[in-house]
Amino acid sequence: MLTVAFLVGVGVVAFLAVEVGPLYAADRFRTLREPTAEERDRLAAIRDIAGLDIEQIAVEVDETEADGDDDAVGSVEVSVRGPPRRRVLFLTESVLTDLDEDVVVGLLAAEAGRVETYYGEFRAVAVAAVLAILAAIVTVAVPFQAGFASLVAVGLAAFWVGRRVQYAADDRAANAVGAALVADAFERVAAIRGVEPETGDWSTWFEVQPPLGDRIAALRERAERDS
Repeated sequence: MLTVAFLVGVGVVAFLAVEVGPLYAADRFRTLREPTAEERDRLAAIRDIAGLDIEQIAVEVDETEADGDDDAVGSVEVSVRGPPRRRVLFLTESVLTDLDEDVVVGLLAAEAGRVETYYGEFRAVAVAAVLAILAAIVTVAVPFQAGFASLVAVGLAAFWVGRRVQYAADDRAANAVGAALVADAFERVAAIRGVEPETGDWSTWFEVQPPLGDRIAALRERAERDS
Protein backbone atom coordinates (compact mmCIF):
# COMPACT_ATOMS: atom_id res chain seq x y z
CA MET A 1 0.00 0.00 0.00
CA LEU A 2 2.81 2.42 0.87
CA THR A 3 4.49 1.65 -2.43
CA VAL A 4 1.32 2.40 -4.38
CA ALA A 5 0.87 5.65 -2.46
CA PHE A 6 4.47 6.60 -3.21
CA LEU A 7 4.08 5.95 -6.93
CA VAL A 8 0.85 7.94 -7.04
CA GLY A 9 2.57 10.74 -5.16
CA VAL A 10 5.44 10.79 -7.66
CA GLY A 11 2.96 11.07 -10.51
CA VAL A 12 0.97 13.84 -8.86
CA VAL A 13 4.07 15.85 -7.93
CA ALA A 14 5.46 15.49 -11.46
CA PHE A 15 2.16 16.61 -12.98
CA LEU A 16 1.97 19.67 -10.73
CA ALA A 17 5.62 20.54 -11.39
CA VAL A 18 5.02 20.64 -15.14
CA GLU A 19 1.58 22.24 -14.98
CA VAL A 20 1.96 24.74 -12.12
CA GLY A 21 5.74 25.01 -11.79
CA PRO A 22 6.18 27.52 -14.67
CA LEU A 23 3.81 29.94 -12.93
CA TYR A 24 5.84 29.77 -9.73
CA ALA A 25 9.14 30.09 -11.59
CA ALA A 26 7.96 33.10 -13.59
CA ASP A 27 6.77 34.83 -10.43
CA ARG A 28 10.02 34.16 -8.57
CA PHE A 29 12.67 34.60 -11.23
CA ARG A 30 11.26 37.10 -13.72
CA THR A 31 10.37 40.77 -13.41
CA LEU A 32 6.69 41.04 -14.27
CA ARG A 33 4.18 43.85 -14.41
CA GLU A 34 0.53 44.35 -15.17
CA PRO A 35 -0.30 45.63 -18.67
CA THR A 36 -1.29 49.28 -18.86
CA ALA A 37 -4.88 50.16 -19.67
CA GLU A 38 -3.90 50.94 -23.26
CA GLU A 39 -2.00 47.66 -23.60
CA ARG A 40 -4.87 45.69 -22.10
CA ASP A 41 -7.34 47.24 -24.54
CA ARG A 42 -5.08 46.47 -27.49
CA LEU A 43 -4.52 42.91 -26.33
CA ALA A 44 -8.25 42.40 -25.79
CA ALA A 45 -8.88 43.22 -29.45
CA ILE A 46 -6.03 40.96 -30.60
CA ARG A 47 -7.09 38.12 -28.31
CA ASP A 48 -10.59 38.33 -29.73
CA ILE A 49 -9.23 37.94 -33.28
CA ALA A 50 -6.89 35.12 -32.24
CA GLY A 51 -9.54 33.31 -30.19
CA LEU A 52 -7.53 33.36 -26.97
CA ASP A 53 -9.96 33.64 -24.05
CA ILE A 54 -7.50 34.43 -21.25
CA GLU A 55 -7.87 37.70 -19.38
CA GLN A 56 -5.06 37.35 -16.85
CA ILE A 57 -1.92 38.81 -18.44
CA ALA A 58 1.62 39.32 -17.17
CA VAL A 59 4.14 41.41 -19.08
CA GLU A 60 7.78 40.44 -18.62
CA VAL A 61 10.05 43.46 -18.29
CA ASP A 62 13.02 43.33 -20.65
CA GLU A 63 16.00 44.17 -18.44
CA THR A 64 18.66 43.64 -21.11
CA GLU A 65 20.67 46.69 -22.00
CA ALA A 66 20.24 48.20 -25.42
CA ASP A 67 23.14 47.65 -27.86
CA GLY A 68 22.80 51.04 -29.51
CA ASP A 69 20.70 49.82 -32.43
CA ASP A 70 17.43 51.73 -32.46
CA ASP A 71 15.91 49.12 -34.79
CA ALA A 72 16.83 46.17 -32.58
CA VAL A 73 13.98 44.08 -31.23
CA GLY A 74 14.13 42.80 -27.69
CA SER A 75 13.33 39.33 -26.45
CA VAL A 76 10.13 37.97 -27.98
CA GLU A 77 8.31 35.41 -25.86
CA VAL A 78 4.61 34.51 -25.80
CA SER A 79 3.28 31.63 -23.72
CA VAL A 80 0.23 30.53 -21.77
CA ARG A 81 1.02 28.83 -18.47
CA GLY A 82 -0.93 27.30 -15.68
CA PRO A 83 -3.82 24.85 -15.30
CA PRO A 84 -7.32 25.43 -16.68
CA ARG A 85 -9.16 28.33 -15.01
CA ARG A 86 -5.82 29.57 -13.68
CA ARG A 87 -4.08 30.22 -16.96
CA VAL A 88 -1.93 33.32 -17.44
CA LEU A 89 -0.76 34.83 -20.71
CA PHE A 90 2.92 35.79 -20.40
CA LEU A 91 4.54 38.03 -22.97
CA THR A 92 7.57 40.23 -23.16
CA GLU A 93 7.41 43.99 -23.59
CA SER A 94 8.86 43.70 -27.09
CA VAL A 95 5.76 41.84 -28.23
CA LEU A 96 3.75 44.96 -27.45
CA THR A 97 6.22 47.58 -28.66
CA ASP A 98 8.20 46.09 -31.55
CA LEU A 99 6.03 43.57 -33.40
CA ASP A 100 3.47 44.21 -36.10
CA GLU A 101 -0.08 43.40 -35.07
CA ASP A 102 -0.36 40.52 -37.56
CA VAL A 103 2.63 38.84 -35.92
CA VAL A 104 1.11 39.20 -32.46
CA VAL A 105 -2.21 37.83 -33.75
CA GLY A 106 -0.43 34.79 -35.18
CA LEU A 107 1.48 34.11 -31.96
CA LEU A 108 -1.60 34.42 -29.77
CA ALA A 109 -3.59 32.21 -32.15
CA ALA A 110 -0.88 29.55 -31.83
CA GLU A 111 -1.15 29.72 -28.04
CA ALA A 112 -4.95 29.55 -28.29
CA GLY A 113 -4.59 26.37 -30.33
CA ARG A 114 -2.40 24.79 -27.66
CA VAL A 115 -4.89 25.77 -24.97
CA GLU A 116 -7.83 24.32 -26.91
CA THR A 117 -6.01 21.02 -27.53
CA TYR A 118 -4.77 20.82 -23.90
CA TYR A 119 -1.19 20.48 -25.08
CA GLY A 120 0.22 21.56 -21.72
CA GLU A 121 -1.92 19.07 -19.84
CA PHE A 122 -0.84 16.29 -22.18
CA ARG A 123 2.83 17.05 -21.53
CA ALA A 124 2.22 17.06 -17.78
CA VAL A 125 0.44 13.69 -17.93
CA ALA A 126 3.20 12.22 -20.12
CA VAL A 127 5.96 13.36 -17.77
CA ALA A 128 4.01 12.11 -14.73
CA ALA A 129 3.49 8.69 -16.33
CA VAL A 130 7.16 8.31 -17.26
CA LEU A 131 8.40 9.31 -13.82
CA ALA A 132 5.87 7.06 -12.09
CA ILE A 133 7.08 4.10 -14.16
CA LEU A 134 10.70 4.95 -13.38
CA ALA A 135 9.83 5.10 -9.69
CA ALA A 136 8.12 1.72 -9.98
CA ILE A 137 11.26 0.25 -11.53
CA VAL A 138 13.57 1.79 -8.92
CA THR A 139 11.41 0.60 -6.01
CA VAL A 140 11.10 -2.86 -7.61
CA ALA A 141 7.32 -2.51 -7.55
CA VAL A 142 7.30 -4.12 -10.99
CA PRO A 143 9.81 -6.50 -12.60
CA PHE A 144 12.58 -4.68 -14.45
CA GLN A 145 11.80 -6.11 -17.87
CA ALA A 146 8.09 -5.31 -17.64
CA GLY A 147 8.80 -1.85 -16.28
CA PHE A 148 11.36 -1.07 -18.96
CA ALA A 149 9.02 -2.28 -21.72
CA SER A 150 6.26 -0.10 -20.30
CA LEU A 151 8.61 2.86 -20.13
CA VAL A 152 9.59 2.49 -23.78
CA ALA A 153 5.96 2.03 -24.87
CA VAL A 154 4.72 5.06 -22.92
CA GLY A 155 7.65 7.18 -24.13
CA LEU A 156 7.14 6.35 -27.80
CA ALA A 157 3.39 6.91 -27.50
CA ALA A 158 4.00 10.28 -25.84
CA PHE A 159 6.38 11.36 -28.61
CA TRP A 160 3.93 10.41 -31.36
CA VAL A 161 0.77 11.75 -29.69
CA GLY A 162 2.51 14.95 -28.59
CA ARG A 163 3.40 15.77 -32.17
CA ARG A 164 -0.15 15.08 -33.33
CA VAL A 165 -1.51 17.36 -30.61
CA GLN A 166 0.87 20.17 -31.60
CA TYR A 167 -0.07 19.91 -35.26
CA ALA A 168 -3.74 19.90 -34.25
CA ALA A 169 -3.09 23.06 -32.22
CA ASP A 170 -1.51 24.73 -35.27
CA ASP A 171 -4.52 23.69 -37.35
CA ARG A 172 -6.83 25.39 -34.86
CA ALA A 173 -4.73 28.52 -35.07
CA ALA A 174 -4.96 28.36 -38.86
CA ASN A 175 -8.73 27.98 -38.62
CA ALA A 176 -8.90 31.16 -36.55
CA VAL A 177 -6.60 33.54 -38.43
CA GLY A 178 -5.27 31.72 -41.50
CA ALA A 179 -2.37 29.32 -41.95
CA ALA A 180 -0.18 31.82 -43.83
CA LEU A 181 -0.47 34.41 -41.05
CA VAL A 182 0.61 31.90 -38.37
CA ALA A 183 3.52 30.69 -40.50
CA ASP A 184 4.59 34.30 -41.14
CA ALA A 185 4.51 34.99 -37.39
CA PHE A 186 6.70 31.95 -36.64
CA GLU A 187 9.21 32.97 -39.31
CA ARG A 188 9.30 36.57 -38.08
CA VAL A 189 10.09 35.51 -34.53
CA ALA A 190 12.75 33.08 -35.76
CA ALA A 191 14.36 35.91 -37.74
CA ILE A 192 14.34 38.18 -34.68
CA ARG A 193 16.05 35.46 -32.67
CA GLY A 194 18.58 34.94 -35.46
CA VAL A 195 17.82 31.26 -35.96
CA GLU A 196 16.81 29.20 -38.96
CA PRO A 197 13.67 27.10 -38.28
CA GLU A 198 15.02 23.56 -38.19
CA THR A 199 13.35 20.60 -39.83
CA GLY A 200 13.13 17.10 -38.46
CA ASP A 201 15.87 14.47 -38.67
CA TRP A 202 16.82 11.46 -36.61
CA SER A 203 17.84 13.69 -33.68
CA THR A 204 14.29 15.06 -33.36
CA TRP A 205 12.49 11.70 -33.42
CA PHE A 206 12.45 11.62 -29.65
CA GLU A 207 11.00 15.08 -29.04
CA VAL A 208 7.38 15.70 -28.13
CA GLN A 209 7.46 19.09 -29.86
CA PRO A 210 7.91 18.86 -33.65
CA PRO A 211 10.62 21.12 -35.12
CA LEU A 212 9.49 24.63 -35.97
CA GLY A 213 10.50 24.24 -39.61
CA ASP A 214 8.19 21.24 -39.98
CA ARG A 215 5.33 23.15 -38.37
CA ILE A 216 5.87 26.08 -40.75
CA ALA A 217 6.00 23.74 -43.73
CA ALA A 218 2.71 22.11 -42.69
CA LEU A 219 1.10 25.54 -42.35
CA ARG A 220 2.39 26.59 -45.77
CA GLU A 221 0.96 23.43 -47.32
CA ARG A 222 -2.40 24.13 -45.72
CA ALA A 223 -2.31 27.75 -46.92
CA GLU A 224 -1.83 26.50 -50.48
CA ARG A 225 -4.72 24.06 -50.13
CA ASP A 226 -6.96 26.76 -48.70
CA SER A 227 -6.10 29.33 -51.37
